[in-house]
Amino acid sequence: MTLYLNTVITGTGSYIPSQRIDNSQFARQTFFDKDHAPIQGPGEEVIRKFRDITGIAERRWVKENQTTSQIAAISAERAIEAAGIDPETIDQIIVAENFGDIIKGTNQTDLLPSIASRVKHILQIRNPRCVAYDLIFGCPGWLQGIIQADAFIRAGMAKRCLVIGAETLSRVVDKYDRDTMIFSDGAGATIIEGLEEENKRGILSSASMTHALEEAYYLHLGRSYEPKSDPSIRYIKMDGRKVYEYAISQVPPAMKEALDRSGVDAADIRKVLLHQANEKMDEAIVKRFYRLYGLRPEVSEVMPMNIQQLGNSSVATIPTLYDMILKGQLSEHQIASGDLLLFASVGAGMNINAVIYKQ
Repeated sequence: MTLYLNTVITGTGSYIPSQRIDNSQFARQTFFDKDHAPIQGPGEEVIRKFRDITGIAERRWVKENQTTSQIAAISAERAIEAAGIDPETIDQIIVAENFGDIIKGTNQTDLLPSIASRVKHILQIRNPRCVAYDLIFGCPGWLQGIIQADAFIRAGMAKRCLVIGAETLSRVVDKYDRDTMIFSDGAGATIIEGLEEENKRGILSSASMTHALEEAYYLHLGRSYEPKSDPSIRYIKMDGRKVYEYAISQVPPAMKEALDRSGVDAADIRKVLLHQANEKMDEAIVKRFYRLYGLRPEVSEVMPMNIQQLGNSSVATIPTLYDMILKGQLSEHQIASGDLLLFASVGAGMNINAVIYKQ
C-alpha cells in the first residue's frame, strides 16, 4: 500500500476585534493627498467613493490594551483547541506579521523578543524544541508560513506547526491619509501537520515571487500627509494605483504556476481564497486567472469575501476568511472534504504567493 505524506490543516482559529469602525466615523476627518494638499469635497462623498472602489463598509480595530502578540495567541489557542492537540507537541511556531507589538499612543514597533516567542510564552509551551520565529513577507506572510511549514514537514524536520497571521494596522495608520480606512486588525491561526495517508490531500503545490526593482517601495513607511506633521514619525503608506496594476498583472500568472504544478484542472477549483485587499482588485485578479484557462465562472460563487465588514488586516485576512467559512459564518459559502482550494496573496515587497490545497 502506497502512503502519501500529506501536509494538512487540522485546526483553525481566528480573533476578530470587537471594536467596529464604520465608514461614517471618518465623515468629519480632514484628509490630505501625498503632496499635503487637502482633499476637497464633503466627507460623505469621500467615503462613498472609497466604498465604491474598495467595497469596505467597516473595519475592526483592537482595543487600547491589546497588542498583536495577544490577539495572535488568542487565535492560536482556538486553532489548538479545534485540532485537539497538546501544544507541547508543536515543533514550530511561525508568526507572520510586519510591525510587531505597538503600544497604543506610540508609533514604535517592538520586535524584541519576536512575536512568535511572545505567543509561545503566552501559551506557556515549555518544550524547548518548539522553535518560534517571525516571518515578515508583507500581506502574503501567512501563506508563506504555510509554504515553509510544508517544506519543513517534507524535509522531516517537523511534524506539526502552528502558523499564525496577526496584525494591528490601526497602530500604524496616518489618520490624515484616506488609506486609513482600508486597514484593520485581526489574527488567524492554523495547525499544520504531516500525516501519512492513503489518499493525496492537503497542500498539493505552491508558487512564490518577489519583484523588488521598481516595485519594492509600493508600500513603505513615510511621514503623515498632514502639512505640519513631524517627518521623524512614520506611518504605513501605499501607492494604491501601482499596487492595483501590479496585482492584476502579476498575481494571476503566479496562481497559474501553482495550479499547473498541481496537475489539477482550473475548472475543478471549488473556492479561491484571496487576500482581502480591495474588492474590485480581487474580482479582477480572479477573472484574469480564469481567462488564462478560457473559463468565465461566476466570481461571487468561487470567491468568498469578508472585506466589506472586516477591512484589510494584512496577513490575517486569508486565515480569518478560511476559519469563518469552515465554522459556518459565511452562509453563502461552504468548504467540504475533498474540495480543491486556491489560496493567493499579494503585498509589500512586492511579494506574491499561491497554494493549491485539497480539503
